[in-house]
Amino acid sequence: MILKKPKFWDEKKSLASILLAPITIIILIVVFIKKKIVKTRKFNIPIICIGNIYIGGTGKTPTSISIGNLLQKLGFNPVILRKYYKDHSDEHNLIINNFNNLILAKNRLDGIKKSEDRKYDSVILDDGFQDYSIHKDLNILCFNSNQLIGNGKVIPSGPLRERLDSLKRADIVIINGLKNNKFEAKILKINKNLEIFYSNYKPVNLHEFKNKRLLALAGIGNPENFFQLIENNNLEIKEKMVFPDHYKFTKNEIQKICDYAKRRKYTIITTEKDFFKVEEYKINSIKYLKVILQIDNQDRLIRKIKKVYDKNY
Repeated sequence: MILKKPKFWDEKKSLASILLAPITIIILIVVFIKKKIVKTRKFNIPIICIGNIYIGGTGKTPTSISIGNLLQKLGFNPVILRKYYKDHSDEHNLIINNFNNLILAKNRLDGIKKSEDRKYDSVILDDGFQDYSIHKDLNILCFNSNQLIGNGKVIPSGPLRERLDSLKRADIVIINGLKNNKFEAKILKINKNLEIFYSNYKPVNLHEFKNKRLLALAGIGNPENFFQLIENNNLEIKEKMVFPDHYKFTKNEIQKICDYAKRRKYTIITTEKDFFKVEEYKINSIKYLKVILQIDNQDRLIRKIKKVYDKNY
């Protein structure tokens, strides 16, 4: 089931959040029990986990791709491992289009075994921070500077998959967007050993959209971040259309959107991830903004990652 993120998740005070608190308490109890009873398995190759605690829109997949390409340049042979979900083909295609090694598995443990059998020298888990059955050699958590932790509450009262003190299990935090000293101080109080990095999306085909009247189409975790990226690069959005994350467009829906844009003399701009949802319909009037995720202080990040290989394997 694909649902839109509730607005109150990013509001500090909300009646809905208070009313949902009993369900949140039950979830926290279940998670606590799960942590206690699940056995953790260690593997023969390094496991680097790119995770989050805020649901959706934190840049896990672009970060996985960026780190995968970085490791390949260093001479390593990593594979990105994702848990298979039928309605997440957009993210699978995003990886395939930007990185050449991908394994999909219904069970992550089986996926890691496949990675070992295929002679990859490391696994990048795209998501999996909440999978307690796997020993991770490096835990990287992603945040977006616009949302950070929302209202700070665990689902369904808020957008967090688990409590903020789960940062104690993390080694690195990568914040996509603007520097935030206050948030840095907050998370360092929880885990003083965290290393904090920042990342930003660099558009590479802005020229295709210059001086165009844009209809911005997005079905991602936090569409406002996409719209902000467009506007920050001096492009003109005339209208926005928002759909739930992983939304599967029908050909009829897309045709109606294209017809509407044509009448208004708009150029449709979307995300690369969304483009893969409509590519099969072969509609030339939809183009995507190609972006590359750039992580600051790469030399420091490389040293941190290489320690995983040097120390344990």
